[in-house]
Amino acid sequence: MMASIMTTTRKSDRRSTGRTAGLLLAAGAGRRYGMPKALVRRGERPLVEWAARTLREGGCAPVVVVLGAAAEEVHEQADLLDALIVDNPDWPTGMGSSLRAGLAALAATDAESTVVLLVDTPGITPAAVRRLTAAGSTTTSLAVATYHGERGHPVLLGREHWPGVAELAVGDVGARPYLRRHQVREIPCADIADGRDIDTNIDVPTQDGGR
Repeated sequence: MMASIMTTTRKSDRRSTGRTAGLLLAAGAGRRYGMPKALVRRGERPLVEWAARTLREGGCAPVVVVLGAAAEEVHEQADLLDALIVDNPDWPTGMGSSLRAGLAALAATDAESTVVLLVDTPGITPAAVRRLTAAGSTTTSLAVATYHGERGHPVLLGREHWPGVAELAVGDVGARPYLRRHQVREIPCADIADGRDIDTNIDVPTQDGGR
């Protein structure tokens, strides 16, 4: 079954204002956490809003958000009116299907590259997104944020790499297998962001993080 795409962008937002798009993966059920992480609250807003805002304020346009588990609740609770929403019915198969669905949606835009972000990394800041794209954002770019020498998110994928990434994104695997096979620029971001994903509600930042 193919992912369905529902555009909720305002007309003025459909034209990319830049060459780097944002791709937010927010389809998981969060079984270990106990609820879909897209709906986890940080202050008064769900994490999916924070993450979409991070990409937008980081200079990404358009921003594509892939939903799956509890998609109806996310639509009801989150303000994503300036995003291109992709509903992925294959979300139970793992993150790979969401990455493929998001890249397929982006193929219809004029974006030359995309910054991929996971919804359960609320410590990522717009500054980290900007640093990643400032290092070079072209159709051939491959870059990843690092934290104390360890690779994390976000990840920058040039358009020429999208088909190869999609081919290897199977099950609960994203871009990692593709990145292992290619030369990737590593961008240290530990001074401006926290790359850890959340495992419990204790891990969710309560403040704005200096945005």
